[in-house]
Amino acid sequence: MPFKRLHLVLSVTPTAILMLSSLGGGTSAASADTSAKGVLSRIIGEESVSQGAYAKLAYLTDRIGARLSGSPGAAAAVTWAAQEFRRDGLKVSTEKVMVPHWVRGEESGSILSPISRKLVLTALGMSIPTPPEGVQGEIIEAGSFDALHTLGEKVRGKIVLYSVPMKRHPEGDDYGPGATLRYRGAAEAAKLGAVAALIRSVGTLAARLPHTGVQAYEDGVEKIPTAALASEDADLIHRLVASGERVRVKINLGCRTLPDAESANVIGELRGRSIPGEFVVIGGHLDSWDLGAGAIDDGAGVAVSMEALRIIKKLNLRPKRTIRAVLFMNEENGNRGGKAYAADHRHELDRHVAAIESDGGAGAPQGFGVTAGKGALERVAELALVLQGLANAQGVKAGGGGVDIGPMREVGVPLLSLRQDMTYYFDYHHTAADTLDKVDRRDLADNAVAMAYMAWALANLDPPLARIPEDQRQDPER
Repeated sequence: MPFKRLHLVLSVTPTAILMLSSLGGGTSAASADTSAKGVLSRIIGEESVSQGAYAKLAYLTDRIGARLSGSPGAAAAVTWAAQEFRRDGLKVSTEKVMVPHWVRGEESGSILSPISRKLVLTALGMSIPTPPEGVQGEIIEAGSFDALHTLGEKVRGKIVLYSVPMKRHPEGDDYGPGATLRYRGAAEAAKLGAVAALIRSVGTLAARLPHTGVQAYEDGVEKIPTAALASEDADLIHRLVASGERVRVKINLGCRTLPDAESANVIGELRGRSIPGEFVVIGGHLDSWDLGAGAIDDGAGVAVSMEALRIIKKLNLRPKRTIRAVLFMNEENGNRGGKAYAADHRHELDRHVAAIESDGGAGAPQGFGVTAGKGALERVAELALVLQGLANAQGVKAGGGGVDIGPMREVGVPLLSLRQDMTYYFDYHHTAADTLDKVDRRDLADNAVAMAYMAWALANLDPPLARIPEDQRQDPER
């Protein structure tokens, strides 16, 4: 596929000119402006020729594949990533992380009555297995936890089905309700005596494709098996129940949790030329779910971050501050890697001036989300103006971060997210269809360019972005 040509249009304010002057180190506004555009032009040129992000992603997905924490694939990915950083001429380190080791096993399901029909399902991450003979029960539906609690004693002995359709949205805004039901659904159902829990897959494509995802049990609450149904199967059961039928199903899950396994975060580093003790972190998560190859979630973020650092190194752009690409392990079912990085580097987090996460797929870049202190949003918006013409990468909005860099919020590190067009992301997210063919190499390259430019710009920005105020450092997702 030919690489698309980019036509950049620069529209800057006087404030932007001053900021770009500080980045480029020039003596006049005009020369600094040219320097900033020139850096971006060189980054685009390098990625246009190398298409390095796609090459990295192709190897990771096609040659290694699924990378659930604790698996052989995850171990192979750690080895590969470290070797790749070395080939790119970067300082490399791996930092030990003990991670959950959950394996899926065989799984199946069926409607027993009032009809006989095979169900397409997949266990949710960290679920317990069913007994060898499976679990049978009558379905009882709930569209929310409030609706579940209203059912009360009627839930006892039943299999709860949470059924909430999800619509496509460019920013993935419809994901939250279903994800919350998925995460806490088994525990809430068990409190009322359910024998198992099912959820309509949290996804946007009707292709009889079940979507997995992590769920969490609660201390003191009985653990029950839990799985996601393909949307068509969930809808079938819903229609049968709505017609007044008593629907009885059977599920068999062979999943199990093994002892924690040793794994690692992988770090590539480019030392800053004049303030090496201050850091900009970029990254994504190296692990993936076990059903597919983890291309959009989050091989793309890994490839973009690795390639961004390679480009900066290759072009000898020599940022003032050190830039680290951190490939986090175990985002999907524990966030052990993100927590471990924050703990291992706590002594220097006050010198982390920014962290950017890419974990929104591989769609065309839409800009950056920002969570930081006073004036930071406007400063990032000024920096991003030079990206006009690179898809919509100049767009900047409030609210940035991600699961992996989230633990750094507690000490006020400014958090950014590289935003992608997520319209079709949840078609394939957490499914067997998360494979390389879902990635447009041109969009992936644009993301690498946007990440490289913003990392370089923030590493040179003086003064750095204002830190998150103390009264805003608690993660609102907790």
